Amino acid sequence: MTLGDNRSLALSQLFRDAGYEEATPPILQPADIFLDLAGEDLRRRLFLTSGEDGQELCLRPDFTIPIARHYLETGEAGRTAAFSYVGQVFRHRPGQLGETMQAGVESIGRSDEEQADADMLGLALEAAGSLGLSAPRIRVGDEGLFTSVLQALEIPKVWQRRLRDVFGERDRLDQVITRMSGVEAKPDAKLGFLAALEGRDPEAAVAVVEDVLSLAGISAVGGRTAHEIAERFMEQAALSAGSGVDKDVISRLSAYLNISGPPPLKAVETLHEFARETGLDLDASIERLATRSDLMAKRGIDIAQLEYSGDFGRRLDYYTDFVFEIHHQSSAHSGQVIGGGRYNKLVERLGAPSTVPAVGFTIWLDRALEGDV
Repeated sequence: MTLGDNRSLALSQLFRDAGYEEATPPILQPADIFLDLAGEDLRRRLFLTSGEDGQELCLRPDFTIPIARHYLETGEAGRTAAFSYVGQVFRHRPGQLGETMQAGVESIGRSDEEQADADMLGLALEAAGSLGLSAPRIRVGDEGLFTSVLQALEIPKVWQRRLRDVFGERDRLDQVITRMSGVEAKPDAKLGFLAALEGRDPEAAVAVVEDVLSLAGISAVGGRTAHEIAERFMEQAALSAGSGVDKDVISRLSAYLNISGPPPLKAVETLHEFARETGLDLDASIERLATRSDLMAKRGIDIAQLEYSGDFGRRLDYYTDFVFEIHHQSSAHSGQVIGGGRYNKLVERLGAPSTVPAVGFTIWLDRALEGDV
């Protein structure tokens, strides 16, 4: 038995002892679900095939979506359930094998969200300890707080969507902010249909798109509704036209993104000061961060070792609030060893009749064997 096998068994036992039921979702998964939820950018990384009925399938690229599907297939949506997994995932990775091992847990249905977040980070740190990570670097963020800042700044929805799309990649985020300012806008005489939609009322834009689709005999495009298609057109129109956002708004947004450092409770003080200085109503979101931090401390987590970053998020739009990642202290360049967070939108997007709270984390076992273990 290899060292990796021993550690996989130790993790499985840790998760069972914590009350997580082991689940093994099928390796073959419907590709359209991953493409719809993670975007077409994922397609080039998938191992694709097709079924007898012509359905496009892929080898399992991660566990979170398959576990959420398993949750819906095995009981009533909204119930509390806890699943763990250890198994292979498959993605094209330049210069590396396309097959790797992941382990992790998913907690679905708990309504005490801040406590569930604290419990999840606590279990992730226990897993890190069982893998031998010494003095890991732990980074935390809050997708919900970022969204609250965008809304409080009253940034146009088209730009809010663009910013959320790239949240978590600071270089791309800064590029969108620069474009949002309008300083790089160039007139384009070829906007055509996009120019006609720029600035229109959303309902009017939907009516226009529905008329165009109807004339073409098309009821939907790529599974998207007329409203979704109209939003895409309006977004492209705004980007092409370079509709600018006030410099003061951009300055305040950048100031929020630059808030960082340990520990989270210090970040809470900084965020309250930021809200006072900018006149933004962020109290509810900041208090959730404070409550979560307090519960982490009560659970025995040394919050002094946590690094809060205002610009840390995940590029998947079903993530909603708390996010975290754990690195080898000496080799952060090799990628996160453990990554997780809250994804309250996912189960509903997979077919649940209403929002179902959920939080979890994934361990990249190949990375866990690198660095200072």
